[in-house]
Amino acid sequence: MNQTTAGKRLTIYVGEGDSWRGRSLYMSILEELRKSGIAGATVVRGQAGFGAHSLIHTSLIERLSVDLPMIIIVVDTPENIDRALQLVKPMVREGLITVENLEIVKYTHRYLQALPADRPVKEIMTRKVTTVDPATPAVQVVELLLGKLFKAVPVVDAQQRVVGIITEEDLIKRAGMPARLSVAGRLDADALRDFLSQIAREQTAGQIMSSPVHTVREDDALGHVVQQMLEHHFTRLPVVNAQNRLVGMISRLDVLHAVAGSRPSSEQEQAPAPYPGRTLGEVMIPHVPSVYVHDDLVDVLANMLQTKATYVIVLDEQGHAAGVITESDLVARVAPPVQRGVLQALVARMLGRELQRGDLLARDIMSEHALTAPQDTPVPDAIALMLREGRKRIVVVDADECPIGLVDRQTLLAASFGAPVNLNGHLDRPTQP
Repeated sequence: MNQTTAGKRLTIYVGEGDSWRGRSLYMSILEELRKSGIAGATVVRGQAGFGAHSLIHTSLIERLSVDLPMIIIVVDTPENIDRALQLVKPMVREGLITVENLEIVKYTHRYLQALPADRPVKEIMTRKVTTVDPATPAVQVVELLLGKLFKAVPVVDAQQRVVGIITEEDLIKRAGMPARLSVAGRLDADALRDFLSQIAREQTAGQIMSSPVHTVREDDALGHVVQQMLEHHFTRLPVVNAQNRLVGMISRLDVLHAVAGSRPSSEQEQAPAPYPGRTLGEVMIPHVPSVYVHDDLVDVLANMLQTKATYVIVLDEQGHAAGVITESDLVARVAPPVQRGVLQALVARMLGRELQRGDLLARDIMSEHALTAPQDTPVPDAIALMLREGRKRIVVVDADECPIGLVDRQTLLAASFGAPVNLNGHLDRPTQP
């Protein structure tokens, strides 16, 4: 995570006894900066110093300490610093103001990172973990995962030591599963039997699992674990104890719940108080895979295959987000004769010949009410919204409610941890367990 962001540092030197409209100048400047949306400012009281009048002021002699130097330090984006400068320049009638260019390596609000970086993983991990052993048939693994929120399962030996992990990708690549689990969950009974019949019956969990597995210790610092999740795009990691036995799982969702100050069992998620600064517009991926409501099913599928996306946003005639189409929507809402062609296309990443134009339009198969939020939405509010609605992504919209970007759990995790957000390769990054 070596990405940096250009920034500026504004430093203001005033006297402790300076005033503005009847109150201390440094507090007045601080209040103006806060109102203007500056991310943060720090005031430092000098031990000693002298200014234009060559008078030495020191805190060591009480009677001379009435006008010690007060230093206000502000670090923000160049645009915000330029705006702040216009506000404070008229207020500083006697003092010094400097501006320096710098690189911001890491930035996070304290409330956004509700968990101290040294907090152990065991305090927020999920303790009840579904597992399989190496001899479990692959088809049973699929049946076990159907209808579950989690899409991966650890493989453990008789001593509960993690020997592997099975993800959707493992089931598709090595067990012959014809499509993603979310797709299977939308099939009727006959189609589901056909779905399961395509899975290699002779394959076992031990043969299709990914191994070795990246694990973390239950006493590992959360900061270190989240850093690994961000760098390697892990969505979840097995947690082991000192004896290397599985004791839990830590997922991006677990971290987001903790950042929002809530747990998955809560009836309603609560966000920390909004704070001007880190917003969706700053952290979003500026690419929205999209189709229009009148686009044909063949065009929708072609769009998803070409962009390697598992979903597309459906736009209405005004360019507003009218709905979402996922892979499971494609399969669940087409007639049985067309289903097999769609499944084949999703797996083979090529258009099935069975598909004919005019069968269905995007508006016929989309799920309505795409989750949207303005670009100035603070990240904590976005996390709470995503958790409350149970969604995996938010469409970021401009003032005209037209989509301009996307955020998902990985994006919000990175933002809440203060890590730079990678704006490239969002749709085709490798899916990790």
